[in-house]
Amino acid sequence: MYSYRKNRYHIGRFKKRDQEMGTVSEDSAVTKIVWQYSRQLPEETMAFLRGIATDCCKVKNYVYGKYAGIKNVNKLTPVYNILNEMRHCGLREQLDLPVVYYELAIADAVTNIKCNWGTVKNKVGDSITANENLSEDDRIYLRTVLKMNGVYAAILNCQAYEMPGNAAGLDLDVQRLNNLLRRLTRRYLTQPRTEGTDTFRISPNGYSYKDGAIRIVCRIPRRRIAIPLRDNRTFDRQIQVQIRQNDVALAVPVGARVRRHQEYVNTVFIHIGNKDMFTLTNTHIYGASLETLTGPETERLARKNRERHKMYTACVQSAEEGDVKKAASIEVNNLGKVKYDRQKERERVRTTTFINAEINRMILEEQPARIVITKPVTRNKTKIYARSTNRKLARSFNSYIRERLDYKCRVHSVELVEISSKNTGNICSVCGSEGTRSGREFLCGSCGLQTTIALNSAKNIEQKYLMKKDI
Repeated sequence: MYSYRKNRYHIGRFKKRDQEMGTVSEDSAVTKIVWQYSRQLPEETMAFLRGIATDCCKVKNYVYGKYAGIKNVNKLTPVYNILNEMRHCGLREQLDLPVVYYELAIADAVTNIKCNWGTVKNKVGDSITANENLSEDDRIYLRTVLKMNGVYAAILNCQAYEMPGNAAGLDLDVQRLNNLLRRLTRRYLTQPRTEGTDTFRISPNGYSYKDGAIRIVCRIPRRRIAIPLRDNRTFDRQIQVQIRQNDVALAVPVGARVRRHQEYVNTVFIHIGNKDMFTLTNTHIYGASLETLTGPETERLARKNRERHKMYTACVQSAEEGDVKKAASIEVNNLGKVKYDRQKERERVRTTTFINAEINRMILEEQPARIVITKPVTRNKTKIYARSTNRKLARSFNSYIRERLDYKCRVHSVELVEISSKNTGNICSVCGSEGTRSGREFLCGSCGLQTTIALNSAKNIEQKYLMKKDI
């Protein structure tokens, strides 16, 4: 039997071994997600789980509507301020939602609101930097205010506040700057909302294990619903329940071993692409066949979705004409989700496995102490792309690649540095002139450089990082 206690023992044993070898850090902590899957569940259980997820979604949207605005920005920290108010608002009783689900949904919503405010502050800060009408004193004041949550909240709500210490003695038009801060905040502040009704979280006091099943709290007091599992692992931490077609997947955060490699001393500069995953300045390429995995599957899904849309239209039309038998036949034989989701998931797992294997191979072969990449680039929505290109961009694994690279770097104690992507793709890495791009090739008309776009970008990343480092 595989249990959390046994797993923790083995992790501790390996950690002690690695510490003696100098390959793991005592004070480092990296979390990874372990997935656990249930067996096929009866419809009554699935209906209960969907109901819990739907109610948690309602709780989150209620919290967003009430606390995401500027009037409640001071209530976000600490979170128990909102929890105390939400305990007496009557929403939980109205939904008949157990406390273990209710309070975690609130905490998730508050976390998302805080992240949203962080995004707003970053955008406001970028606007302050780009505003040429602001003096250096103005920028000092505004950036200081953004770092002081209490002062920032007071300004947004037109309340009295104490002037920041480092702003004393500066030549400032405070009223003008505060008005600018309010305008920028309102420009970038959006209302969070979730439509996801297929996930919810549960704390350790909300579940237990018995007879190869996880038993979770239901709406009836002192009763639990059993969910049979495909393995015998047990955990004692918050888990996320992801509802699928006729079963569930449990996402469990566990600690990962952090390694320190004394022999890893190189600085590696990487261009991340959709065709070749990684292109390095030393011409090494990792994930060269990534496009052969993502491209055909994207086109297959496009063809499949077109066919399904035609059948869906025929189903709706038959139902409107009163031919219930034909509509039911089309739905049963052509619009099923089981085979569709199974094949889609199989291809997704195949691609993610390939990505992780290539990242591991790159770290093992290149032995980096530092990896330098560019920050993610926002897609140009004004540019017109072909439909096939739009489909590939929409299904790009770029964000997943970055997420896994960040995780692998933390596991192997590798520093991951992100720099601006400006002028890394269209500038010649030899002479600095603007070149032309055609397909995968880059051509400089000034010096005659002819190389791949990816390799040229990787070398520009290296030059840009070294120049920034020397300044």
